[in-house]
Amino acid sequence: MASKAVKKPEKKAKKPVAPSSKALDIGIPADKLNAITAGLSRLLADTYSLYLKTHNYHWNVTGPQFNTLHTMFETQYTELALAVDEIAERIRALGAWAPGTYSEFARLSSVKEADGIPSADAMVADLAADQATVVRTARSVFPLAADASDEPTADLLTQRMQVHEKTAWMLRAMIA
Repeated sequence: MASKAVKKPEKKAKKPVAPSSKALDIGIPADKLNAITAGLSRLLADTYSLYLKTHNYHWNVTGPQFNTLHTMFETQYTELALAVDEIAERIRALGAWAPGTYSEFARLSSVKEADGIPSADAMVADLAADQATVVRTARSVFPLAADASDEPTADLLTQRMQVHEKTAWMLRAMIA
């Protein structure tokens, strides 16, 4: 009688533990650092999701405003690509691991994928709403940074809110 080989379940690779916040003595208590980096991780996920959606719309926009929107979306996703790096590096500077997989981003993000390929006007409206979503995420993290006297994070959040608010306004103006 032949014996059946028992297949062992695959073990998931464990995520390396971030350096201890005790080893990171920058004057912010560990619980506050954890809250800030968790918030920044959500911001990173929102920003990356918006980057991906904007890039998708850049590739797939059609219609009379094709050239204008194609160029505008490229400007926006290029800015977002730089932003994700800045946000991730801030998370690392605070001693935590930055999320960096699609599954982590999907779990953490408030920005949702589009169903299919919307019309050009629907793309613009969708991106305007998503820009506002990212502003709300950044704004939700701001009190955590302010409470911890974490000025570099507060500055980063202020800059991100300013960029997203202006971009949302410009997108809304396209379809007004």
